[in-house]
Amino acid sequence: MVNLAQAWAEDYARIEPGVSVEVSGGGSGTGIAALINGTVDLVNSSRKIEPEELAKASASSHGPPTEYILGFDALAVYVHRSNPLEEISLPQLADVYGEHGTTVRWSQLVEGSWPCAGGQIILVSRQSNSGTFQYFREALVGKEGDLKLGSIDLHGSKDVVELIGRTPCAIGYSGMGYATGRVKMLKIARKTGDTAYPPDIENTLAARYPIARPLYVYARGGAAAEARKYLAWLQSEAGQSIVSQTGYVPMPRTPKQP
Repeated sequence: MVNLAQAWAEDYARIEPGVSVEVSGGGSGTGIAALINGTVDLVNSSRKIEPEELAKASASSHGPPTEYILGFDALAVYVHRSNPLEEISLPQLADVYGEHGTTVRWSQLVEGSWPCAGGQIILVSRQSNSGTFQYFREALVGKEGDLKLGSIDLHGSKDVVELIGRTPCAIGYSGMGYATGRVKMLKIARKTGDTAYPPDIENTLAARYPIARPLYVYARGGAAAEARKYLAWLQSEAGQSIVSQTGYVPMPRTPKQP
């Protein structure tokens, strides 16, 4: 969520020039650890805080954090733009990425003559402390399962998409807001044979796209007044417009009562 957090901070600085919002990346796990240590006011997280993490944060002198959902992210599965594959199901993805999966070559997924037709699938993933990694793993193989060894594990979501754009035989996952002209986002089906849907706002809000997740912000217990004011702005129409501008799905707006 670092790109979104940075965009929020930069826009807020124009509105409140006397307030500095410092943004630091490193993965959801890193942010939640800082929340537990009490060194941050707000944490952006692409996964829900774990029960043991919540207990540790609540046991601190600051008290329990407050959870907010400030948008949604359709986690896209990317391939190179030259790849003829257009869609894939969650079971097929699990067979590509899961530790017991047997799909290792592109010919097992797609027919046709292209540079990687008989080649090995190059798996691109995220580092293990990434909320994106943890969500993707659980969506495919459950909390008790694991992903294959031998993937290229990158630190940032943008890095994943950039590598796939340079690597015709690669597949990877990242937020839909990172799409470029050098890659393709696959349509995803819940089950093999079901209708596959692209990652977009409509399919995310309608729960048709199967690997979409909430975007969380956790406020430290006893957060400063300026932090609470900033949080209120994130939930406002102005803050939510930035969610949309950065390629994510804003919260549905509640119609005003007449």
